Amino acid sequence: MTLAVFLMHSERQKGIQSSGVLFIYWFLCSLTMVATVSATVYHTQQGGFPKDTFHHLTTYFYSALIGAQFVLSFLADQPPFFSKILCYSNPCPESGASFPSKATFWWFSRLVWQGYKKPLELDDLWSLGKENSSEEIICQLEREWKKICNETQQTKEEIGFEKNERNRVKPTSPSETEVFLQEHQTSRVPLLKAIWKVFNVTFLFGTLSLIICDVFRFAVPKILSFFLEFISDPQAPVWKGYLYAVLLFLSACLQTLFEQHYMYVCMVLELRLKTAVMGLVYRKVLALSSTMRKTAAVGEIINLVSVDVQKLMDAVLYLNGLWLPVVWMTICFTFLWQLLGPSALTAIAVFLILLPLNFIITKKRSRFQEEQMLHKDHRARLTDSILRNMKFIKLHGWEEAFMEKILSIRRGELQALKNSGFLFSVSLVSFHLSTFLVALVMFAVHALTDEKHVLDAEKAFVALTIINILNRAQAFLPFSINTIFQAWVSLARLAAFLHLEEIEPRAINTSPMGKECISVQDGTFAWSQESSPCLQRINLAVPRGSLFAVIGSVGSGKSSLLSALLGELPKLEGYVKIKGSVAYVPQEAWIQNASVDENVCFGQNLDVQWLDRVLGACALHPDIASFPAGIRTEIGEQGINLSGGQKQRLSLARAVYKKASVYLLDDPLAALDVHVGQHIFDHVIGPSGLLQGMTRILVTHAVHILPQVDHIIVMADGIIAESGSYQELLQRNGPFVDFLGQSKQEEVNHSQEMKLSEVKNSRDISESGAAGKSDSSMEDCHGKGSTTLQSQAEGTRMAGQLTQGDKVQYGRVNATLYLAYLRAVGTPICLSVVFLFLCQQVVSFSRGYWLSLWTDDPIMNGTQQHTGLRVGVFGLLGCFQAIGRFGSIAVVLLGGVRASQQLFQGLLHDVARSPMTFFEQTPIGNLLNRFSKETDAIDAVIPDKFKSFLGFLFGLLEVILVVVVITPPAALVVLPLIVFYIGLQSLYIASSCQLRRLESASRSPIYSHISETFQGNAVIRAFHAQDQFIAQNDLRIDEHQRASFPRVVADRWLATNMELLGNILIFTAAFFAVFSKPHLSPGIVGFSVSMTLQVTEILHWAVRSWTDLENNIVSVERMRDYTMSSKEAPWILPHNRVCHTWPARGQIEFRGYSLRYRPELALALRNLTLKIHPQEKVGIVGRTGAGKSSLTISLLRLIEAAEGGIWIDGINISQVGLHTLRSKITIIPQDPILFPGSMRMNLDLLDEHSDDEIWGALEMVQLKTFILGLPGQLQYECSDQGDNLSVGQKQLLCLARALLRKTKILFLDEATAAVDPQNDLQIQAILRNQFADCTVLTIAHRLHTVMYCNRILVMDNGAVAEFDTPAQLLAQRGLFYKLAEESGLI
Repeated sequence: MTLAVFLMHSERQKGIQSSGVLFIYWFLCSLTMVATVSATVYHTQQGGFPKDTFHHLTTYFYSALIGAQFVLSFLADQPPFFSKILCYSNPCPESGASFPSKATFWWFSRLVWQGYKKPLELDDLWSLGKENSSEEIICQLEREWKKICNETQQTKEEIGFEKNERNRVKPTSPSETEVFLQEHQTSRVPLLKAIWKVFNVTFLFGTLSLIICDVFRFAVPKILSFFLEFISDPQAPVWKGYLYAVLLFLSACLQTLFEQHYMYVCMVLELRLKTAVMGLVYRKVLALSSTMRKTAAVGEIINLVSVDVQKLMDAVLYLNGLWLPVVWMTICFTFLWQLLGPSALTAIAVFLILLPLNFIITKKRSRFQEEQMLHKDHRARLTDSILRNMKFIKLHGWEEAFMEKILSIRRGELQALKNSGFLFSVSLVSFHLSTFLVALVMFAVHALTDEKHVLDAEKAFVALTIINILNRAQAFLPFSINTIFQAWVSLARLAAFLHLEEIEPRAINTSPMGKECISVQDGTFAWSQESSPCLQRINLAVPRGSLFAVIGSVGSGKSSLLSALLGELPKLEGYVKIKGSVAYVPQEAWIQNASVDENVCFGQNLDVQWLDRVLGACALHPDIASFPAGIRTEIGEQGINLSGGQKQRLSLARAVYKKASVYLLDDPLAALDVHVGQHIFDHVIGPSGLLQGMTRILVTHAVHILPQVDHIIVMADGIIAESGSYQELLQRNGPFVDFLGQSKQEEVNHSQEMKLSEVKNSRDISESGAAGKSDSSMEDCHGKGSTTLQSQAEGTRMAGQLTQGDKVQYGRVNATLYLAYLRAVGTPICLSVVFLFLCQQVVSFSRGYWLSLWTDDPIMNGTQQHTGLRVGVFGLLGCFQAIGRFGSIAVVLLGGVRASQQLFQGLLHDVARSPMTFFEQTPIGNLLNRFSKETDAIDAVIPDKFKSFLGFLFGLLEVILVVVVITPPAALVVLPLIVFYIGLQSLYIASSCQLRRLESASRSPIYSHISETFQGNAVIRAFHAQDQFIAQNDLRIDEHQRASFPRVVADRWLATNMELLGNILIFTAAFFAVFSKPHLSPGIVGFSVSMTLQVTEILHWAVRSWTDLENNIVSVERMRDYTMSSKEAPWILPHNRVCHTWPARGQIEFRGYSLRYRPELALALRNLTLKIHPQEKVGIVGRTGAGKSSLTISLLRLIEAAEGGIWIDGINISQVGLHTLRSKITIIPQDPILFPGSMRMNLDLLDEHSDDEIWGALEMVQLKTFILGLPGQLQYECSDQGDNLSVGQKQLLCLARALLRKTKILFLDEATAAVDPQNDLQIQAILRNQFADCTVLTIAHRLHTVMYCNRILVMDNGAVAEFDTPAQLLAQRGLFYKLAEESGLI
């Protein structure tokens, strides 16, 4: 008692609110006091009132105090004042729960009841404790990972710490686009070691609980042996039977509590492991080198953090399954030896004979699983690329072609899944059959080798109980091996990714230096250590505050030079020094899915005055004025609701706002109208701009600004051909003069001397009326997307929100989802499954009942009669059951594959048929979640849960039937228990399903953020914003784990309480067996009690399987989310009114045409009426936001007309199928797009042209020599987005694609903005020659590119301002004249 008082005081000092040690102590004291009081009362009744009255009374008083203390131990103390728990807004109640509440998880009941009364929301969930937070866990794993990597020579070489010591003369390197997740003999050991060091204590603590659980597990057969011995002995006292019944009950309860504690520890460990690995992967994404980034794809990384991390989590629970089943089997064989003697050796023989078969099956199955994962990665990679470029795909009408490519990969994936599932069925049945064969052979050998060997109830049913444990061990072992193997494969994939080459953090020297702000000496750079240099002998000195321009042809190394200065290119020789902070503007603008001000501030504090100056200088004020919520307007993913010019200006504003010392600008003027570009140069980049005094390096093709820069660098073939000031380069008469000459040839019909003075004096945008003309409605705010001018009141109401979060359904899962899934499975398969499960369960019952009759056979002269018959029928029934089980499992898995195929195909079709507004408003993470995580659940989880549920359901019916028939009074307990089970399940389901939905919904932002980071990691690194993005990712992971942790606890709450209730059924069967002992035979009692010993597990797993099924059927719900969403018009009309030669002439006519992007928005195009003649060349010009790109959308029907219509060759295009229409119009967009796949596939997706035709097209665009030099030539694998090619090369490939397609109507959307003047001139010549007999519409930002056109359409504020020949428009001195004047053409 003194020790208890000391322990109580000590624990209170430590802030412990409830002590498990003290609870157990008071519990044992209470049991002792019950025995003492009982004995005292008994003696008092026998001998009267005792003489020592004081001792007698104090015994009662002391016992009452002990009982009161035991009752109080069910409660928890108040938290101490110094508790850290009090700082959380909604702390988890576990910390303040009592020990019994923690053991039974009753502290979770309040949330269960809350979820039953109303659907749970994220605010209802508890705050995440520090021990489960990203900040705590990820840092630990990252620290261990880096420590182990530093100790490994192989890892040092992979991350580039010994680059200077490596031999540069290497054999030919593999293709740049080699899939990065292939196993390159990558060691998993470092990652496994790091994980073990972080989580080993928690795991070993859980393992201790499992070992204690197994002590009680094996106590049950011993107690059952004593119980059946009691039943067989008519003279045994009744109290023994009741004692054994109580011991069976207590052993089962303690087994439940320790097992569930182990499960809880493992599942919390799984969540921590998930947090740690996802955080580690994200940090790796931020650190990936440019080379590795080109070989990777977002879809593959999403697979890593969804599928592979999940498989790694699954392994935690089954890791002990590698050794524990061996211990179980050893103990089981020992017990069987004690029961049946040498006959038990036959069990070992049977097991050893069948064991190699299962290992062969496991090995074979692993190959199919690897094949499935490869298909999954390939599918994820292509799916991600398709979703990101859906506008481009729709413009060309390629949805069906890409759908077929994905479905082709999917068919291979499902075939591997089917093969793996078939082998899994064989594996499960073989283990079930081995268990049956063990029983059959042991009983047969025992009974037939010696007539004196009697198989009584004790031997048979205790042996069966032990064999059931052996069965669990044998089932646990292959399942554990399979799970661990899958985790081993996933661990290899994760290790392969984490071992990828990182950017060299010390590549750029930032130490103080002289006057130069940037210095490069003898620099040689390559895209990888193994590839040939792309930049050689680079010597560069940039004084502080100067403006350098970098010029050169396509592929000359301009962008590579900036990448080298950023440290993105591996440095082979020389050194690079940069002094001060850096801001970077990439050639292809990277925009976050955030508000305008968040994009510009980029994590810095908001300075309203500076922000206003920056937005004004970047010509964004008119755009923002037209946005629904001003600077608070949300920008969609990848800037989908902005035009190319707006994205580039927003990207530039982000850099300017930073107030950096060095600015690296990769051709930010190319995507801008000429007058906007001039404004940007004058007010931002140029000598008098906001960046004056800052060091600036500008890559550009705009030769008219070159006289205003301090220094010019001319790049050619990866070297600096020459450099100097404008006048110096003119005097040298070298490559620079040639470059200028090519530029001047482009400007035919204009003065031979560049009118630089006029350019300098070109009007400010505000003076030219840009603001009055809405320099940017969201046309191009919507032109690439989604909004136009509208009232400020309406904008405020919309609050600038564009994208829609992943919606969360409420309430229990609708029965229609099950019907939808079963319809996908097919009625014949469903009926076959029910029939096969029913048959095998009937055979199982018959086998058990036959064994009970065998054990009750009378013994005559020490032997049993008909032993041979009993053995034969028992064996035959077992074989029938094995056949039935194989059939039922195989058919369920086959039905699951069929359902997966149907549901995936439906999802793909629903997404592909959705209009562009759907993709503007739906984050990419939502879609990737459905194509990865939810698809994986439907592939693997739902069929497995269906199989488990049906097996346990029929098993439960068998147990209830046996117990009620043998001991009818047990029905008084069984029926209320069933009702109580149903009630518990209803409480649980309501909360569990909602938690599952919240968990799924909170997963999508993680995927979106990873995707966004992957696309912009060069910008993030340039701005040194890694810590900011890591914090954002950690926050998203924590929000996800806030929903995951309660779901884990909910599972344990259900399992613990269900099993404790199930243990009552064990006690009931044993109690009534003792009560009805005179009327029951030992065989029947053994049959009944041995069946009820399984009921705890069967009941738990039946409800658990059903619950898991209902939780995962949500995946079906989410995959069907888009079934009822709005769809596009039909792709192909069944009764096509047009012939295959339409359009033969190419005449286009707009008749009162109007367009709006969404019903609540104003018109983007208003009452357009005009006619474009056959073979006419029409230029389309206008200020940013005038509606130019909306014409593309209208002509290709990305959005249907609000009023009027468009006629092509006299046919109303609204009466033509979308694919029919889009296949007849060729478009070359402003942003060149390439897909992961071969060069040939990118040029000829539909495989309609020969190789000779393709080479001819490449020759016309001056790319034939370049393609011939690539490994594989036309079979060269392009990376995702074509990142292994320059922007100019991608634009030329898009032109080659158009030459192959060659339709009667060609639409160019500033297709030459990213190429140098020489190539621009060549492209314009190709277009004039090759498309002379076609109608060509050209959207132009640079007016000189459309001066050759027959007529020019001038757009203003969504309407036709002017439409005539260039000469007439100039003579009219209207809007076109002003634009030409601002462009320096007149």
